[in-house]
Amino acid sequence: MHRFRIATYNIHKCRGVDGRVHPERVARVLEEVGADIVSLQEVVSHQGAASASDNQADYLAGRLGLFGAMGETRKHRGGAYGNVTLSRWDFKLVRPIDITIGAREQRVALRTDIRMGGHILHVFNLHLGTAVRERRQQAIRLVDRDLLRAIDISGPRIVMGDFNEWVRGMVTKTLVAEFHLTDLRAHLTRARSYPALLPFLNLDHIYFDHHLRIEKAFFHRSRRSLIASDHLPLVADLVFSD
Repeated sequence: MHRFRIATYNIHKCRGVDGRVHPERVARVLEEVGADIVSLQEVVSHQGAASASDNQADYLAGRLGLFGAMGETRKHRGGAYGNVTLSRWDFKLVRPIDITIGAREQRVALRTDIRMGGHILHVFNLHLGTAVRERRQQAIRLVDRDLLRAIDISGPRIVMGDFNEWVRGMVTKTLVAEFHLTDLRAHLTRARSYPALLPFLNLDHIYFDHHLRIEKAFFHRSRRSLIASDHLPLVADLVFSD
């Protein structure tokens, strides 16, 4: 039975709640988590930059010994800014998909296909909008034929990220219907993760197809993770169902 660990983590440009930009601290949090596949949001990547603070995507992938793929949403001081997926296994496909609504902030759904033995995983890394109407339209966009229902999807799907949705809104209802399940709340003793020090909102979510079964889910809380970002990593241990 193939077990693996996934996590989603909004790293807030590696800026901690103490105001310090500290990529090494975020790397240490990810080392504590020990996930095989990680979806990161709010990552800065200036290709060729010597500083880890300016090239967070490459630094984190190299530090953890993982493959990395970026879905750029916009420029940040001349560099790329957006979602990054890290994986213990190489990517068979990397496809950033635009989910921007009108004149709102640019958003991308980063699809990565990952082969694990005889299985192909289709991982979607999301950072959705902050406005209710924006997310309603993004919910409809997610189930388009070029996204979660793409014709070239042949294996189980995993959707995770910062949804900016803390109530049962349109995104939650759409994904519950699409995956015929709730997200991880039933498996979590503590559902709130934002802000990290005094959490009162649940913004980070994971959904997956019935081919997969959850063994355990938790928000990773340590002295370091409480400071490293304003979010906590959401972690899940999954196995392939028979």
